[in-house]
Amino acid sequence: QVQLVESGGRRVQAGDSLGLSCAASGHTFSTYVMGWFRQAPGKEREFVASIVRTGRNSYYGDSVKGRFTISRDDAKNTVYLQMNSLKPEDTAVYYCAADLLGVGATVQTAYDYWGQGTQVSVST
Repeated sequence: QVQLVESGGRRVQAGDSLGLSCAASGHTFSTYVMGWFRQAPGKEREFVASIVRTGRNSYYGDSVKGRFTISRDDAKNTVYLQMNSLKPEDTAVYYCAADLLGVGATVQTAYDYWGQGTQVSVST
């Protein structure tokens, strides 16, 4: 069982920056692929970013490329999402997810555990 707890979500203004954190339980965090997804009101959950084991490679959704950065600290069992140049369309609940087999990257169904989510609201 892996528990994921997101934090850092809040209301900001367009153009602001915001950092999210996701703390994970478990002794083998370094072996997980970690991802961030988001769900806006009335929309399906979408892929935001993921980072592979060792952090060597990361992937981003088209809408956040160049603005968001995912990183991980395996010593702290934590994955981060740094969001810059935020836009109102970034408003959503952001979820952290863990892929234990490391096969998913951008595919939601490959992720085994999910956090409860943290709300990010971007106003104009």
